[in-house]
Amino acid sequence: MRIVILGSGTGSNAEAILKSSAEGQLDGTEVVGVFSDVEDSNILKHSKVYNVPAIYLDPGSQNSIITQELEENWIQEIKSLNPDLIVLAGFMRILSKKILLEFNYKVINLHPSLLPSFPGLHSIEKAFNKKVKITGCTVHWVNEEIDEGEIIAQVPVRIMNSDDLELVKQKVHAAEHMLLPWVIRDLANGTISFLK
Repeated sequence: MRIVILGSGTGSNAEAILKSSAEGQLDGTEVVGVFSDVEDSNILKHSKVYNVPAIYLDPGSQNSIITQELEENWIQEIKSLNPDLIVLAGFMRILSKKILLEFNYKVINLHPSLLPSFPGLHSIEKAFNKKVKITGCTVHWVNEEIDEGEIIAQVPVRIMNSDDLELVKQKVHAAEHMLLPWVIRDLANGTISFLK
């Protein structure tokens, strides 16, 4: 299974995927490219360490969407790598219906909460400030709505009374680094089915 990763930031989840793939833990899955909408993002640096093509694509705007004028460029660049699955790992843009249709909705996203709780931005902070006792992370299929696609898998993370926000973030990120490679492996070996 050929994977393309899209991300915007530190790339720690992409690094977890790249490391798992390099160690042969993803059942023959190959990461064929990493794309970012941020030119100097760490996610591109991580991909270079693993000799995976690292590609910056101009999103054309400072808001959360890719401009219509540049959508076709994104589509063609990603299509050129012939991916079976697109993984959003800290990608801070909303994919349009046009882009999702081009890839038959074979796009998954990692979100740092137990959806449907705390969708959108700053999910860990929201959970911490609400004083919930269990938060976690979710991998879901991507559709046109923000964080509302069908849930594939989740990992709970307990928040102890003594935890500060930084510790909760560390715990959630550790869970993310396990969950996302697991889901990719199980999609590759057929344990998890693609959407019809």
